[in-house]
Amino acid sequence: MTDAFLFAANAVLPIVFLILLGYILKRRGMLTAPFLDVGNKLTFRVLLPVMLFCNVYKIEHLGDVNIAFVLYGMTAVFLIFLAAVVICCAFTKESAKRGSLIQAVFRSNYAIIGIPLAAALFGDKGAAAAGVMSAFCVPLFNILGVVTLVMFNGSEQKQKADVRKMITGVLKNPLILGTFAGLAALGIRSIFEHLGIAFRLSDITPLFKTLENIKSVCTPFALIVLGGKFEFSAVSRLKKEIIFGTAVRTVAVPVIGIGTALLLRDMLGLSGEHFAVYMGVFGTPVAVASAIMAKEMGADDELAGQLVVWTSLVSTVTIFIYVTLLRMLGVF
Repeated sequence: MTDAFLFAANAVLPIVFLILLGYILKRRGMLTAPFLDVGNKLTFRVLLPVMLFCNVYKIEHLGDVNIAFVLYGMTAVFLIFLAAVVICCAFTKESAKRGSLIQAVFRSNYAIIGIPLAAALFGDKGAAAAGVMSAFCVPLFNILGVVTLVMFNGSEQKQKADVRKMITGVLKNPLILGTFAGLAALGIRSIFEHLGIAFRLSDITPLFKTLENIKSVCTPFALIVLGGKFEFSAVSRLKKEIIFGTAVRTVAVPVIGIGTALLLRDMLGLSGEHFAVYMGVFGTPVAVASAIMAKEMGADDELAGQLVVWTSLVSTVTIFIYVTLLRMLGVF
């Protein structure tokens, strides 16, 4: 029990402390709103894509990737999305709130919290597996997010004209580009190996060290910015929706997603690094991007923003509990 507790603390608390640091610095006026906006853009457009590229490139061989691990993650996310549509439509009749709640249920903060968490739980193997999963989950989250907010928003007229633009935006998403660039570089390296050429990107020392330095900056900077963007506002009219969305995202989804994976562990050939990634996919709070998209596409962006804040707070406790339990079960 003590070992499991310490393992969870060592993995989760550094993430929590960095988020808390961001919030404190914002309160003390050291992080301004313009800085946080620019920092958010820097994170999504430069730091995260480079980190994903490096994580994917560290995979030794593409043949080592467990396809069942990826398929389970994709299938589970899609089924959770379908269940969210049914449950959230039954919960509220307001279309704008439905869109924000549905996103909260299926869309995790995989890029900013999930990937660092996987690395903290299972080292380089966890980071590499997280990089592979990002090639599939990041596009899926974005596509389902577009579908959700086209179906459910506060506008009387659905935003059909923007769908093509949004899908194009998904394809141009920096996180997706970074992941696929890593896969392309990995493929080229594999071709070189078959041809007997021993060249690797690490042979270009200045370039490789620059990428590694950028990667090392990504996680602490992204978490500090996330903490700085927290806004606590007393929104009594949204209390019921906040409690519902937070409970489903932080309790129901991880229990179902990770619990089912545990039952299928032997059949799918899953190991520790795979569950480290599933913690990122199912156990992390709502993605910050969900609030941005909600505002752009006419959903209840105030509710979406509050769900980001409250799921982030509650998940610091629930993730700790899940990691402790998985450690006790011998998964990590």
